[in-house]
Amino acid sequence: MNMDNFVVSARKYRPATFASVVGQQHITSTLKNAIERNQLAHAYLFCGPRGVGKTTCARIFAKAINCQNPNGAEACNECDSCRSFNEGRSLNIHELDAASNNSVEDIRNLIEQVRVIPQVGRYSVFIIDEVHMLSQAAFNAFLKTLEEPPQHAVFILATTEKHKIIPTILSRCQIYDFNRIRVEDAVAYLKHIADNEGVTVDEESLNLIAQKADGGMRDALSMFDKAVSFCGTRLDYRSVAQTLNVLDYDTYFRFAELLLQGDYVNTLLEFDTVLSKGFSGQTFMAGLNQHCRDLLVAKGPAISLIEYTGTLTERYRAQAEHCDNDFLFGAISLLAEADGKIRTASNQRLLVELTLMKIAALGQKKNSLPSQPEYPLPELTGAKQTAQQPAQQPVGQPAAQTAPQSAAPASPVAQSPVQQPVQTVQQPVQQPAEQPNSQPTKPTTPKAHVSLMGGSLSSLISKAGNTSDAESAGATKVDEQSEAKLGAAKDEIVKRMGELRPRFRTAFETVVFAGNSLKLTVPSQTLKEELLLARTEILDAVADTARIDGALNLEIEVRETAVKMRPIRLEDRLQHIVARTPKFEELKKALDLDVE
Repeated sequence: MNMDNFVVSARKYRPATFASVVGQQHITSTLKNAIERNQLAHAYLFCGPRGVGKTTCARIFAKAINCQNPNGAEACNECDSCRSFNEGRSLNIHELDAASNNSVEDIRNLIEQVRVIPQVGRYSVFIIDEVHMLSQAAFNAFLKTLEEPPQHAVFILATTEKHKIIPTILSRCQIYDFNRIRVEDAVAYLKHIADNEGVTVDEESLNLIAQKADGGMRDALSMFDKAVSFCGTRLDYRSVAQTLNVLDYDTYFRFAELLLQGDYVNTLLEFDTVLSKGFSGQTFMAGLNQHCRDLLVAKGPAISLIEYTGTLTERYRAQAEHCDNDFLFGAISLLAEADGKIRTASNQRLLVELTLMKIAALGQKKNSLPSQPEYPLPELTGAKQTAQQPAQQPVGQPAAQTAPQSAAPASPVAQSPVQQPVQTVQQPVQQPAEQPNSQPTKPTTPKAHVSLMGGSLSSLISKAGNTSDAESAGATKVDEQSEAKLGAAKDEIVKRMGELRPRFRTAFETVVFAGNSLKLTVPSQTLKEELLLARTEILDAVADTARIDGALNLEIEVRETAVKMRPIRLEDRLQHIVARTPKFEELKKALDLDVE
């Protein structure tokens, strides 16, 4: 790009004809037809976002209606009127900035100018930018002239905030709504400018600029100039992203891959990298949500809703093939929910990280089914079955290797990694076989504090298996005074169970002792399973508390109790009170009370 007498691209490449206007064909076609048919209105209102061509179209229209030798609806650029316009010395076109000329006095000066007949051409065109900035008094002063101007006067009002213009002005104008510039139109125009300036660009860079411009062509051209100043004559989209302070597409594609794999660790590390670059969590979430939305619409015929071009569209299509709809719907929902909370969150980073971990969990759920047999959890379930049946050998190991396994530490090395967790769980199951059967009784002295919460599931299962081995061997003895000792220590047992695990306390409050057996009644099967799982520790704790030298049994019955409805009517309440407190009726008769 030549730096001699440098002119910014927004001015240098400003359209000079209707054909060169970008992305507003519905406007330019209507104006061209009006010129060709000589059906000109006296007042126009051009409204729309910034940088979409409102003032540009007004100038092109003003030049075209004053052209002495028009080519259809386009100006010839050769007559005196066109040359004076191109050189900025035309007396037929008057531009007024309403932002700084918004008083009644300014409108009066404008009305005086309207009366002057043009010296060259047929029309005097008055272009008023940012017309919504006029004061209420100025609008009222302008009404009469705008409704009935001289035949040679044409008004073109331009604004970005149509809702601020009073209805009496709107009713006197032909209104033209300008659209946002589409990404593909902006990319095509930027590519045209890059070719003229000798700048090498890739489509990702142009897409990034067009997306950042948010529908404004002037903003896109300003960003293009800025990127050229930073990168030189070769634009690379990573450098362009750094210049514009936006996250490049690769970042979101990489996040999507990690989340699909359920890799939340690397996802959090990548998010830390994003934060270190100065981007906020809210900006990142908005971009990731947009990326997930684009992946969702790229899965079918709705791919046209993605405002990208070229290879970038293919990248979205390729990644969308690996994403199922449940994952994308869940990710979009989680990100949208977090976006509504992040403004009031006390720890915004934690909120974003929690959202990313939830999305990664969706990816783990998607990928868990094919690889589930390799996870340790199903192996743990298998170990539980082995604990309940001690005679069964572990899968993949000969029976001869069971006993000396603890003495051969080198044997697990030769096995596959999947089997190692199984050995860890099954090792305690094999220990009772090495212990002598001459030690069946429990110690008479109290044991140390037994924790029901500290043991792992594997240890509980293994201990349950040890107990069943001892019982099956018949090497246990019973304390003849078990029932008396248990009855005497019931309160201490209930208290001990409440300390060890409060959930078991209610079950032991109604415990019944019969010989060396503890009979419990519980309201649910779930609680019964928990008690059975902790059976060994419970019986040890009870034996220590009651000073019992012998074996104990645990019997559990599930009895679901229905919750009775409390009485509502007064008569029902009285019957309920009398049923529970028989002396209440006697007191009522003695005092001659009438309860209401």
